[in-house]
Amino acid sequence: MIYLLIVSLVWAFSFGIIKGQLTGLDSNFVAFTRMFLSFILFLPFIKFRRISPQNIIGLVFLGMIQFGLMYVAYILAYQYLKAYQVALFTILTPIYVTVIHDAIEQRFHIRFLIAAILAILGAGIIVLSDISWIEISIGFFLMQVSNIAFAFGQVYYRKLMKNVPDLTDASAFVYLYFGAVLLTGIFSLITTDFSSLVLTKMQILSLIYLGIVASGICFFLWNIGARKANAGTLSVLNNLKIPLAILVSLLFFNESVDLLRLIIGGLLVLFAMTISENEWIKKIKKMPS
Repeated sequence: MIYLLIVSLVWAFSFGIIKGQLTGLDSNFVAFTRMFLSFILFLPFIKFRRISPQNIIGLVFLGMIQFGLMYVAYILAYQYLKAYQVALFTILTPIYVTVIHDAIEQRFHIRFLIAAILAILGAGIIVLSDISWIEISIGFFLMQVSNIAFAFGQVYYRKLMKNVPDLTDASAFVYLYFGAVLLTGIFSLITTDFSSLVLTKMQILSLIYLGIVASGICFFLWNIGARKANAGTLSVLNNLKIPLAILVSLLFFNESVDLLRLIIGGLLVLFAMTISENEWIKKIKKMPS
């Protein structure tokens, strides 16, 4: 679970960086650049011998969905939403994670669903009253496409990697990022006017940071964490970045926030984590009185 917590903290900074530095660029170019940098970062780990062509195709396709389609929709949503609204509309991801997981496993876990719903309520308490309903319809739709793509990838990656136990996560991510580069590259070729593309120093630094750290390293750590955590914990931690993002905005981006809603919503998210990960409860019971 530590991997998921670390990544959630790093991602909390991404909302403000994207909105503040990159919304003037073509969204598909931003998505492609992030995925290309991630692919280059993991390229040295590529392996051909320990994986069949069928599994390579599966990983490439998964990368096209989890990272490629997700980023095409996610970055475009910033053209229609403010940063905090983008963060808000990720609160439905846990429900998608839980539903997709149970559908694949052909079973139903009420405990995981309750944890996901509590996490959504906690995140919603923090930011729900700030919504401007007039301008968000397109952005909301784009975020749901992004959420479903990301949720599907998290769940299916766990299932797919069971078929290739000798393949390391680092090697698998070469194929995942290659798939993402293919999809985002096609979209970027269609929409980006490269002849007039001019990047500032801050935009270049932002793309490098987002591509190598927030995308490359953090998606790698997130999927490793997703394999180790149960579906309920995974769904809850998908929402932890929301109160963290608001806290980061308060401390580092000088934005205002309702501290009472932040505390209440954050406590509800933490409570959802204890429901999902009963190891917390076991540790509490073992503590001396």
